[in-house]
Amino acid sequence: MNPNGGKEVLTLTGLRFDANLGILEHEKASPQPIRVDAELNLGIQPLLPRDDDILHVLDYRKVRKIIIDECTAEHVNLLESLIGKLALRLMQLPGVLGVRVKIAKLAIFEDCEVAIRVETGLW
Repeated sequence: MNPNGGKEVLTLTGLRFDANLGILEHEKASPQPIRVDAELNLGIQPLLPRDDDILHVLDYRKVRKIIIDECTAEHVNLLESLIGKLALRLMQLPGVLGVRVKIAKLAIFEDCEVAIRVETGLW
């Protein structure tokens, strides 16, 4: 073990917004509420950044914006297509070794949510 470093995972949970997603007519007519949870494996990082500057770490504001932009860019029929597209985009971020994403459709049924989770890269 490295006493000066540790495995770092950036986690965003409960991000809620509307996305153009689904095959049903009402889903094609208007955006649907979704919830996104994401974990990004950043590998071994120093326990203290080299300084206190946001430019030297992965800015979670940028990650949040990418998630929203990818999920709202265009209508997607399948949840499987959307989660794959998002996971691929997050894997392109500098320093990201692995991604876990869960997307839940919040209003598809009256009695439950439907969610899909994908894991890619190194964990």
